[in-house]
Amino acid sequence: MRRACEMAAESMKSVCEDDFYYLKTLQSFLDCSTEHENIQKFMKEKLPEILTRIGNGTPTFNVLGLGSGTGEPDIEILRVIKSIHPTVSIINEVVEPNHLLVAKYKELVADFKGFENVTFRWKEMNCAEYENQEKQKIESEKFDFIHMIQMLYYVQDIEATIKFFHSLLKQNGKLLIIILADSSGWNLLWKEYGSQLFSSKFQSLTSASASCSDIEEVLKRLGLRYQVFDIPSEWDITEIFIEDSENGNILLDSLTDITNFRLTAPPDLKAGVLNKLQQPECSSERDGKIIFNTSVSAIVVDK
Repeated sequence: MRRACEMAAESMKSVCEDDFYYLKTLQSFLDCSTEHENIQKFMKEKLPEILTRIGNGTPTFNVLGLGSGTGEPDIEILRVIKSIHPTVSIINEVVEPNHLLVAKYKELVADFKGFENVTFRWKEMNCAEYENQEKQKIESEKFDFIHMIQMLYYVQDIEATIKFFHSLLKQNGKLLIIILADSSGWNLLWKEYGSQLFSSKFQSLTSASASCSDIEEVLKRLGLRYQVFDIPSEWDITEIFIEDSENGNILLDSLTDITNFRLTAPPDLKAGVLNKLQQPECSSERDGKIIFNTSVSAIVVDK
């Protein structure tokens, strides 16, 4: 039995290893979660004040998005910048390795009006590849605003990544990091089961399980000034507990980051995860539904 469990653990694969399936799990999450909606609400309510003092008196506003995904939060950022600096030209550099997500982003841009003064530069690569490319240049481009929305889980070294990209900010520029809140059920799940769930060659375990307090420790070591904003978010995971539900199994894969988790995870790990998901520190029960806490924190770092 022990050998069977070991073989099951070895067979677990990250959803990141298949672009098509990763997109499918991402969409299943977005369909049942309030995360994007609440992040966009944060953009509308808080970002104008944050960005007001950036880019004044310059003809061009430079933005760098790292791990931009399908682009919904990016579009909201651009709308805020346009509302503050209506006559300024915006150059928006998009770094995203998944070609399917980039295609979705481009479709979104094509449907929007009023972006005539926005130039999009598409960089279909991951964060590390972009960093290496920039380091080859005699002089790297500088940016007024850089954002890392739910992407630091996918780097090898969080501290080195933040340090490098912070160095690309113009004077008075801002770096926005959105990461799991310490209170998030995801954070609590990964703190307990991360070493068993982790199976990706694309990231480190330390990065994969990072939350707000981990980022704050890094920023303090680097001597950087920052401000934290809480963004509540939740996810209806009721279908996960219906074993023969196809959508429930996709949701479970999205939550664990493991393809076919229900079939490939060792029985004790599967039982432990499903039990943890129902605990009050991770989820609440409301109207017969199980609602998972997916709250995030927005960290704004000064130059």
